[in-house]
Parts: sequence; structure tokens; C-alpha cells
Amino acid sequence: MKKIDVCLSPDLIHLYDLKGQAVVVVDIFRATSCMVTAFAHGAAEILPVEDVELCASYGAKGYLTAAERNGLTPAGFDFDNSPFSYQVERVKGAKICVTTTNGTVALRRSASAARVYAGAFLNISRVKDALRAWNGDALIVCAGWKGKPNLEDTLFAGALIDMLHGEFAVADDAALMAWKQYNLASNDLLTAVKNSSHVNRLLGLGIEKDIAFCLEMDRYSVLPYLVNDALRIDETI
Repeated sequence: MKKIDVCLSPDLIHLYDLKGQAVVVVDIFRATSCMVTAFAHGAAEILPVEDVELCASYGAKGYLTAAERNGLTPAGFDFDNSPFSYQVERVKGAKICVTTTNGTVALRRSASAARVYAGAFLNISRVKDALRAWNGDALIVCAGWKGKPNLEDTLFAGALIDMLHGEFAVADDAALMAWKQYNLASNDLLTAVKNSSHVNRLLGLGIEKDIAFCLEMDRYSVLPYLVNDALRIDETI
């Protein structure tokens, strides 16, 4: 049976062998939720980078630019890190360069895997279908917060494992913990995360509406995957 595992932070990714694996990168609050939303509204390409200055430089190359550090957006960028910002007409057909505190770091560090998907609750069934079709093991890479695990990404990992139960074997304790935590929280994810550090951080910035939105299941049917360093839509699954 195929195996599924969970890397709770990009800082732990060196402990995993990515060769031949399908990796799902998740940053629920809010990078991958934004990316999924952007593609659902017609974005052509999203280029994730780790550096703010590098991201800004892509504005001169015909890209729209988006940046987030510590929940805030530096001056001079087209988009912040809210999924509501990507529900606009200018997203359609656009190439967007993005840098965030955690999510783009996780994507860049996962790039050597055989396949890399951007996952969120917003597109979790598309991710599930892709892994079902994948002929090999899978790893969920949680973006976390500055090297530390966080609750919402771990809950996504548990939810995906739950959906794939019977088709993938749980590989290790991190995956088992995520799965068990999701089983405890599945009836009310919003309540489950209400005391989490990232929720408190977002509430402190007045971003309450993003929290509920990013926890919605299957709002969109798009599947971003990494090819040649940029995310595009996988239409084959």
C-alpha cells in the first residue's frame, strides 16, 4: 500500500526523502488558500519566491506582485495575502509573483519532489483525487509559522489523510497525530482553531473574515502544481 506522511514544518523537510514523492504544500492561513483562489479566478501562473526584493523585481517583467511578512503587506505590491484580494477581474490571465512568510518557503523547499501541489481546504477534494491517481507515496508539507508547526495546516493534513484512509497507510507519528487531531476537530474547524496562535495573530490585524473563508471545504475545483518553478493548473486530474 502507498504511504502518506506529514512534515510539520519546512525546517524539518531535510528529514524526508522527496525523491519519487508527490508533495502537497499547505499554508491555510493564508498563502495556498490565496493561490487556489487566484487560480479559481483565472490566474495563469503564480511564481513563489522567498525574497521580498526579488518578488518586487518581477513587476518590471509583466507580473503582478504580492507580498506578506508577519501578516502585513510591504508597500508597493499589487496584492496582500487575503484570498478576497484575488477575487477581482485583474487576476484573470495574470502572472503573479508571490512571497510570504511561510507558504512560499515551503513551496521552494519542496521543489525537488516528483510532483508538488498547492493544497487548501478550498480545493481538498482535487488534491485527494490527485493523490489517489499518484502511483507512489505522498508527503504533506505544512508551512507552519517561522519553522514552528501550526494547528490549521496540521488539521488540513489530518483531513486529507482521513479522505485517503484505506488507500494510503499512515507512515509515521506526525501523520498519525494530524489524523487524530482532525478527527477531534472535524465537526467544527472554526471552533477548533479559535485559540491557535495564527488565528490570534490574524484577529489582531483585523482579518477575521479570512479565517472562516480559508476553512471552507471544496469551494473551488482547481489543482495548482509546480512546474519549472511556477505554479500552474493541472487539468488532467
